[in-house]
Amino acid sequence: MLATDVGGTRIKVALMCDRSVLGMECLEARSREGLAPQLPRIQQVCEALCTRAGMGASDCAALGMAFPSVIDEASGRVAAAYGRYKDAQRLDLTVWARTTFGLRLLIENDARMALLGEWQMGAGRGSDNLAMLTLGTGLGTAALIQGRLLRGMHGQAGILGGHFTVHQGGATCTCGNRGCAEAEASTFALPQAAHRHEFFAESALRELQVIDYEAVMRLACEGDRCAVALRAQAIEIWSSLIVNLIHAYDPERVIVGGGLLAGAANFLSDLAEEVQRRAHTPWGRVTLVAAQLGDTAALFGCEALAETTLLGSS
Repeated sequence: MLATDVGGTRIKVALMCDRSVLGMECLEARSREGLAPQLPRIQQVCEALCTRAGMGASDCAALGMAFPSVIDEASGRVAAAYGRYKDAQRLDLTVWARTTFGLRLLIENDARMALLGEWQMGAGRGSDNLAMLTLGTGLGTAALIQGRLLRGMHGQAGILGGHFTVHQGGATCTCGNRGCAEAEASTFALPQAAHRHEFFAESALRELQVIDYEAVMRLACEGDRCAVALRAQAIEIWSSLIVNLIHAYDPERVIVGGGLLAGAANFLSDLAEEVQRRAHTPWGRVTLVAAQLGDTAALFGCEALAETTLLGSS
C-alpha cells in the first residue's frame, strides 16, 4: 500500500508491503502554503515509488494518510486546522485519492496512526493499554484502552493532549486556548520562547539560523544558560502532559516518539524520572519507553489500519 505522513516540517511518502518499507521519500512540508499545493508533489512521489517497484499506484490496496488534525471518521475530512495546512478542511481527500490513484483513502490523526504502528510493530507490542506522546513540530497524543484506539464521538478523544492547559495564562495557542503544552514547548513555539529568554543575548542559539530542540539539547550539555533553561522548561511541560495522559487514560506504558526522539538519550531518563515522581499510580509504575519505529511509526500505522479496515470490509 501507499502511505503518507503529513507533518508540519516534512511529508513522508512510502510504499509498504508485508510490514516492510519498500521505498520512502521525504518532502519539505511547506505547510503554510496549504495542503492543496502539496497534493501534486505527493502524487509524483507515490507514482515514482510504484514505478521503481515495477507496479502502478492502482495496484496498491489503499492510500493511507496520517494527518496532524482531528479527522471526521465518517467523511474522511479534516475537521480543524492548527496553524498548518489551513485549506485542508475545504479539501475532499477521499475524492482526490480515488480520482488520482483509483484507491480508497484511509486517513487518521498522525499521533493515533503512530500509536497504531508502535502497538502492532514497535514499542507497544504485548500491551493493550497504551498512551503515546509525539514530540515534533507540534505535540501529538493518542491512547489505546483495552486494545481499542480511543476516538470518541467527534474523533478528538485522546489526540488533543498537546492542547492540555499546562501553564495557566501562558502563551496563546493556535487552537485559541492559552497555556497549551504545544504553545509552551514544541518545535514551532521554541524560537519565540528562546528570543524571550533573559539569557538569549549571550546564548549560542542566537547565532543559529534554525533554533530547534536538537540544538537546545546539545548546547544545554555545554552549559549554555539559555539552552539549559529551555531544556528544563521542556522537561517540565512534557512531563506534565504525560502525567495528564496517565491520569486520564490509565495506560501501563507510555511511548514517546516523534522527530525530537533523536536526542532521547539526552532527555528521556530525566523525563521518566519526573513523570514517576508526579504521576498518581497506586497500583504501580507506568513504564516510559522510546518509540522503536522512529519517524516511520505513522507509516507502519497506515499499513496496520489498512490490514484491519480492508479485512473487516472484505
